[in-house]
Amino acid sequence: MKHASIIIAAGGTGGHFFPAEALGAELQRRGHQTILITDARNTRADTGAFAFSPRFVLKGSGVVGKKPVDRLRSLAQLGWSTLGARQIMKRYQPAAVVGFGGYPSVPLLSSRLKLGHKPALIIHEGNAILGQANALLARFSDAIATSYPRVARLPKSHRVVQTGMPVRPAIEALADAGYTAPDMYNHTGPINLLVWGGSLGAQIFSSVVPQALCNLPQHIRVRLHVTQQAHEDMVPVLSGIYQQVGITATVTPFIDDVAGELEKAHLVIGRAGGSSVAELAMIGRPSILVPLPIAASDEQGVNAQAMERAGGGWMVRQRDFSPESLCRHLVHLLTHPEELTRAAEGAHNLQQRRAAERLADLVEASIEA
Repeated sequence: MKHASIIIAAGGTGGHFFPAEALGAELQRRGHQTILITDARNTRADTGAFAFSPRFVLKGSGVVGKKPVDRLRSLAQLGWSTLGARQIMKRYQPAAVVGFGGYPSVPLLSSRLKLGHKPALIIHEGNAILGQANALLARFSDAIATSYPRVARLPKSHRVVQTGMPVRPAIEALADAGYTAPDMYNHTGPINLLVWGGSLGAQIFSSVVPQALCNLPQHIRVRLHVTQQAHEDMVPVLSGIYQQVGITATVTPFIDDVAGELEKAHLVIGRAGGSSVAELAMIGRPSILVPLPIAASDEQGVNAQAMERAGGGWMVRQRDFSPESLCRHLVHLLTHPEELTRAAEGAHNLQQRRAAERLADLVEASIEA
């Protein structure tokens, strides 16, 4: 088809940005120009697929769950961001706008309605329940792409296509990597544990996980190789705790080689964002999922339930996520490694390859419609 300008709007957190970046790379491969609209939380927009694309940052944040004064401030910022989005739309005259959820998607709606031409509007929902921003946009969209076969709160009489969740190419390249549980019978080899916290709420993992690991039996503890994502202020604290009890650990604010860490992981502990769940499914890794409790629609809880139903992991609500309960759970899993193997298989059954290609196909079809 004819090459087009396509705006991609995504919140700055990894759960929104990583699938947007995967789509951007695929659209660029097909010869299209991509324009990124994101928010101030994004620290990775100047690298990867969008490094040489026009990039714009909209100030502001969501309004759900905020105090009245903060809500008014957010609404005012929304007005200014809408004006900025309108100028971007006029400048690039996009053939399509693709929204991945999060605050930056919202100003594009009113901007689109004010344009002389109406670019196709496609939204991608990465969770098993429609998020707040996407719920607002869905009624006006030309197509809705989903990661799950069933998504709660979808509007009726809309074109819905299950494309899957686009994941980073380096992770999809490991789709056939396979899984081998740690050897718990001969007591040899490392036990690789990956703890990722996401951009919100990582403090719970910094407080609970180290205490749980320190209380593990020594014959398990000395074999642990931990890679843990934590706030930069907590890096020296956690590193010191692990060193004191003889646990081999790498604590870092940002995991550069996520694909490599996932490939070698025997178990993953983390949040249940749509992007994280998709990556776990792509490689087939067992996980303990602790949904973010402040999410407006409990999107992560629904995602974690879907993974648990598939046998791919275990959901633990944050109120129940304690050092004592986690320690007991880990002891059970590491003395019954066959359960880890079954969970890896269950996660892998949710795998959806070529999601970025299917989503790009949907964008192009919407432009031509």
